[in-house]
Amino acid sequence: DVYKRQALANKTYFNYGGQGPLPTPSLEAIVASWQRIQEVGPFTTAMWPVVEHDTNRLRQHLAQWCGAPPHRIALTENVTMGCVLPLWGLPWQAGDQLLLSDGEHDGVMAACQELARRFALEIQILPVQQLRSDQASTDATLLAGLEQALTPRTRLVVLSHLIWTTGQRMPIAGVAERLGAHPNQPWLLVDGAQSFGSLPLAPDAAAADIYAFTGHKWACGPEGLGGVLLSERLLAESRPTLIGWRTLKSEEAPGEGFHRDGRRFEVATSCTPLLRGLHTSMDLLDGVGSAEERLALVRHHSETLWLGLQGVPGCRPLLLAPPPAGLVSFQLHRGDGTLLESDSVVGALGDQGIWLRSLRDPVCVRACTHVTTTSEDLERLLEAVHQIARQHGC
Repeated sequence: DVYKRQALANKTYFNYGGQGPLPTPSLEAIVASWQRIQEVGPFTTAMWPVVEHDTNRLRQHLAQWCGAPPHRIALTENVTMGCVLPLWGLPWQAGDQLLLSDGEHDGVMAACQELARRFALEIQILPVQQLRSDQASTDATLLAGLEQALTPRTRLVVLSHLIWTTGQRMPIAGVAERLGAHPNQPWLLVDGAQSFGSLPLAPDAAAADIYAFTGHKWACGPEGLGGVLLSERLLAESRPTLIGWRTLKSEEAPGEGFHRDGRRFEVATSCTPLLRGLHTSMDLLDGVGSAEERLALVRHHSETLWLGLQGVPGCRPLLLAPPPAGLVSFQLHRGDGTLLESDSVVGALGDQGIWLRSLRDPVCVRACTHVTTTSEDLERLLEAVHQIARQHGC
């Protein structure tokens, strides 16, 4: 109900993987925080305890979801910053190899490519886009492929928890265990953009060296606030990159050095009212049930959609088994076998107030089901896809 009042009114929403609508209580919490700041004064001694309270409370909440202690959390603006800042602080040597999955987001790929250029590193690719079967088969194939791809010079593995295109889930804890047995013990960077708020994060998040996430997608928090969970060894081996007053142990005595915990990757002034907004959104999700219970509900919706799409002529979901979470990507093929442009499908659905998105690699339409999805939402989407298929001779 708190979503339907405003965030989801007059729309049928399936784009949580892009951005989750902000619930009314979260918006109200942000506004109330702004008002309190102006009443007290944004830069007064009376305001700092309030900011510290909100910061610590959110840091603890994030750590609880990740199954790790709060000192390993750094607050960031988004997933990209959570990935990039720690990456640039690691002790690279020329010739080190970066092993990136072929399912990573363009922003992370580009950051790693620039890192490789500047430090004379090599990039290798780990295929994951073709992993579209059941979870057991996916896990076994991924770990076997990882075994073949690792070399004596592998220094970093980059892998998403949920592949943002296909929706397949990666065995992060198993990958971390294998990397721990490698002579180099390569760092593991995990993009949690599609998992934070949709999957139980523990123990996978705590097993990674860099687990970056955002609050504005599946957690339905405000854009501009996320975090990254860092391993103890990364905190010991890394150096700060972008440096500001929040990086320092003491703003008054910068010579004392940097924070030893996750705060070494926090920089400077940010939008503090967002803290209450994300905390409120997380509280609302906690109120639905445990992470496992929420995932069961999400999977019920995604499997219903996955099965329903198979009844649409010419429609082919990318995954060959029920989705492990809420991402359901599919293609529409005309009767002659040609692929119907995904942009046109998304545009036609948007004209009816049904919102999802198109992807280009692979070319497909991606729908996202969440705990807020209803059976009426699913029926409306399936009927609209049926109509589009009929209109284009699928």
